[in-house]
Amino acid sequence: MEDKRTFDAAIIGSGIGGLSVGILLSLLNYRVVIVERNPLPGGLMRGYRRDGVDCPVGVHYFGSFGEGEPLRRMCDYLGVADQMAAEEMGGGGAIDRYLFDDFIFDLPVGLDAFAASLEKAFPGDGRPIAAIVENLRMFSRLQKDFAFLSPAPLAIDPAFFAPLGDYLAGMDCSAGLRSVLGVSARWMGMPEDQCPVLYHHLALTSYLLSSWRLKGSGADLAGAFVARLKSLGGTLLCGDPATAILASGGAVEGVRLASGTVCRAPRVVAAIHPKKAMAMLPEGLVLPRRVRRVAELCETESLFAVNASVDAAVHPALPHNIFRLRTNRDGSIRGGVFYQMLRGREGRNLLVAITRSPYEEWRRWERTATGRRGADYEEEKASRAGKLLQDAEEVFGPLADAKVIDAYSPLTLRDWVDTPEGSPYGILRSVRQLPAAATLHRLGPSGLWLAGQNALSPGVFGTLMGSFHGVRQVVGADRFAPIYEGLAKGREKPGASG
Repeated sequence: MEDKRTFDAAIIGSGIGGLSVGILLSLLNYRVVIVERNPLPGGLMRGYRRDGVDCPVGVHYFGSFGEGEPLRRMCDYLGVADQMAAEEMGGGGAIDRYLFDDFIFDLPVGLDAFAASLEKAFPGDGRPIAAIVENLRMFSRLQKDFAFLSPAPLAIDPAFFAPLGDYLAGMDCSAGLRSVLGVSARWMGMPEDQCPVLYHHLALTSYLLSSWRLKGSGADLAGAFVARLKSLGGTLLCGDPATAILASGGAVEGVRLASGTVCRAPRVVAAIHPKKAMAMLPEGLVLPRRVRRVAELCETESLFAVNASVDAAVHPALPHNIFRLRTNRDGSIRGGVFYQMLRGREGRNLLVAITRSPYEEWRRWERTATGRRGADYEEEKASRAGKLLQDAEEVFGPLADAKVIDAYSPLTLRDWVDTPEGSPYGILRSVRQLPAAATLHRLGPSGLWLAGQNALSPGVFGTLMGSFHGVRQVVGADRFAPIYEGLAKGREKPGASG
């Protein structure tokens, strides 16, 4: 006999986006169920453990988590901030160190400090630096005021939807200044000629407010969100993938799971990739042109990463990230590697190295599954991991007693969180795709919404903002108004962290 359960809202995906939506709707007294394909909840924030070491995957660092700052205010409202064991980066110095072939730039905390560092590094760029910093200040105010959730229409200068490369060229930036400013775009999976200025400025200002990383593991972070959801009466079903979004008469009716269980709900929130959500809808329900529009969306570039343990006495943990970057003659970034040296245990520290890795490079193993890809795949991973560690010695010196714990490819990410081509940041929010991305909230039948990083922008801050935005669409402007007012005024919802 079919197992049917009834809820006010069904959410597909238990990453930080889906869990946040579930918490918010539960705070508004909706009966919520979150369905998750994997045995454990958390998505990319969970990370994984190898040889007793916690290896991060999707949460390497995040911005604006200081007291009263935007991310912290969202987490306070959700009631999870006090359980998120995080430490501020920088230690009074750099958040990031950018290593270029001919110079080094340390990214500090704070817009004033950033402006001073730029002026010192590029004394001939006074006019573009002043203009760029003023624009960053404006975007910082927009974030602090939660203007993107405001009931009032937000007017943004069309110039901020232009490619970052054109914007910097129009300001007559030097090659060095362009290189420094281009890093934030690449970390979102976009080169400067594709990244809208809007997304670049939002990301950079978030990290300049303050930058943080986890003290504990991603499992602890996921656990904080899960515990909050359950304390509010939310239901979490793991290890039972959603296979179909049920709909009739142009409106959703719930979700069918692989086990045959049906979660009846007049509202479905897809905190997953829009292509995956579209594939779950009944055939013929969505207009063909809209199906094609979603199918043609490009993904952000995927990654290859290696986690290795090293002798902590020789390689102490660092309070900042390191980017080793290669640039073209005009200063545009053509590639690089991101490094973290994290505190480990028992005399060992964790070296994380991540670089771009297009899905095409792994296409020949596309039809294989994690753990069953064959010896040639393992050899390819080992070869790339060895090369990354070799390159890391240019930055850290000879690596003392380095041991590869694990490496992961785009296929690993694809299989883990069911994202096309192993994209860690969802769809590519490039200048060319902005019009299509803006229509994703009208994905199909009434009662269906997107949330998380595919709703607004990637990253922890962007994903949470996308979840608040998704909830506003679900409940309507009037019912969302108290949430917005609480965020905008920096007030915690009474009892939200009880």
